[in-house]
Amino acid sequence: MVCTHCKRELTERSNFCYYCGASQQVAPSGVPPIQKRLMRSSVDCKVAGVCGGIAEYMDVDPTVVRLVWVLITFFTGVVPGIVAYLVAWMVMPLTPLPVVQPVNATASPASAPNFTQPA
Repeated sequence: MVCTHCKRELTERSNFCYYCGASQQVAPSGVPPIQKRLMRSSVDCKVAGVCGGIAEYMDVDPTVVRLVWVLITFFTGVVPGIVAYLVAWMVMPLTPLPVVQPVNATASPASAPNFTQPA
């Protein structure tokens, strides 16, 4: 990065020049951060995808979330746990299904692997 005022070399993403103190215009770099949303999972669901969605949001194993949900439901009373699950089912939106790319059936023979035995 070069200072816009004194034209000296600076480290990347500097806000001010070390030499002349001029303010630098730093362009935003990269992709903006992805915001997480709490959604029901469409791929990791046993009943409605609530525990799978919570697991995806918290980056933990869905089995752990399911086990914790069952234990909390058992120890706090069955009815509040079931009601909480039903409310989460109604409130949390469903994650869209992932897009699967079709396999290109018209691939050129040169790029196809050769499975014949050498003579």
